[in-house]
Amino acid sequence: MAETFTREDAWALLCEFNKEHFHLQHALTVEGVMRYFAKELGYAEEVDFWGIVGLLHDLDFEQFPDEHCIKSQEIMRERGMEERLIHATASHGYGLTVDIKPEHEMEKVLFAVDELTGLIGAVTLMRPSKSVSDLELKSVKKKFKDKKFAAGCSREVITQGAQLLGWELDTLIERTILAMRSCEEVYKEF
Repeated sequence: MAETFTREDAWALLCEFNKEHFHLQHALTVEGVMRYFAKELGYAEEVDFWGIVGLLHDLDFEQFPDEHCIKSQEIMRERGMEERLIHATASHGYGLTVDIKPEHEMEKVLFAVDELTGLIGAVTLMRPSKSVSDLELKSVKKKFKDKKFAAGCSREVITQGAQLLGWELDTLIERTILAMRSCEEVYKEF
């Protein structure tokens, strides 16, 4: 990543290609979750990079859904962005749209939490509090088992993400709930 490429630059780039509130809010959620996991997993010195990866992971999805994780690589290369950022963001489409396997722990986290944050977010909307602050694992697991609930959130990808990380599914869900609690004020107020 160029020395001058900041979080503000990432947000501006994201907003250039995304206008829908839902997509921008999802990007903020994944950014916050990625920052949380960077700290939790011992990568505190890379927290900003992990956050930018989370923020830009769906850069191309709104405008180019059929070329998701493909078009974003082109856009980022045109802007002279660092290859490790391009690889990291594209790797969350592994087995779906690209053959770029998540290798670094950060890429595995992104792969695992992208769909899961959507599922947890949908569960949260069904709750009286509309918050993850009082959300429990059992509530998410119940909805995880209901394939009709938030059907767009791939349970297979979430399960594969847990396996990539070497975590139990329950561990991934619990840790992601905690991660979402850590940044809920940011993405809820957007």
